[in-house]
Amino acid sequence: MPETFIPPHGGYQSLLSYRKAEIVYDATVRFCARFLDKRDRTYDQMVQAARSGKQNILEGSQASGTSKEAEIKLTNVARASLEELLGDYRDFLRLRGIEEWPKDHRYVKRLRMLNRQSDANYETFRKGLEHRDPAICVNVVIGLIKVTNYLLDRQLLHLEKAFVQEGGLRERMTRARLTERAKANQRPMKAEHRVRTVAR
Repeated sequence: MPETFIPPHGGYQSLLSYRKAEIVYDATVRFCARFLDKRDRTYDQMVQAARSGKQNILEGSQASGTSKEAEIKLTNVARASLEELLGDYRDFLRLRGIEEWPKDHRYVKRLRMLNRQSDANYETFRKGLEHRDPAICVNVVIGLIKVTNYLLDRQLLHLEKAFVQEGGLRERMTRARLTERAKANQRPMKAEHRVRTVAR
């Protein structure tokens, strides 16, 4: 295989962080439509924060082929957007005197089990996300955001480690050039060796 400086990239659909962020986005659009006034600024802010979380994971994955720096930056933007969204959901609970479920809540344990399913999607959580009680809807979304943020934190650590070990585009281009130059230098030597062998 020839040395290449543009590695495989994209494939964001296979990222667990993206799949969870997509569920969070779909849930937020539906939640805002049901429980918030469309004229309220929070409505648009929450939908945009959820979209930013999803889209920046996508864009970071696509940009990774030519810029690890861009991938790290966009993944971090996704993480920040979802943290903002988490704050909005917590505001919703606080202003209405609703409790956020503690870690040992029986529904949190159930949510944790559902999140472990490798093929979990919106349908997996629909019952909770579309419950008529907003307290249940919000707490389920909060649980999903927490999982997504945890996955993004791990993703960022992995990206940082990979960047330190492998470098960025310039380093890969340099390695590819040096490898090709070394191969080019070996070809005349091999040809000369064959000529000498025939002469004998």
